[in-house]
Amino acid sequence: MSEFILIVIGIISILVIIGVILSLIVWKKKEEGKYREPDYQAFFIIGISFLPIGIVFMIAVSSAFIGFTGIGLCYIAIGIANKDKWKKKEF
Repeated sequence: MSEFILIVIGIISILVIIGVILSLIVWKKKEEGKYREPDYQAFFIIGISFLPIGIVFMIAVSSAFIGFTGIGLCYIAIGIANKDKWKKKEF
């Protein structure tokens, strides 16, 4: 049992360190003016791709692929919530 606790503590510490490093990188890029907003239209398109893939794999292979479905729904929600920030395509 103590080995499990050590593994969990190690994973949590690694995730916290990665989070701090990413926060510092984003903060530094914001100050330099290099920070760009994400492409929310791409989130929507990727979500539309993940949703059916997750459903098909969940039915055909294993119910463990429900994560793809969840990620697809989250990406679709992020894309729709920020629809006003989508980049306009000029043809």
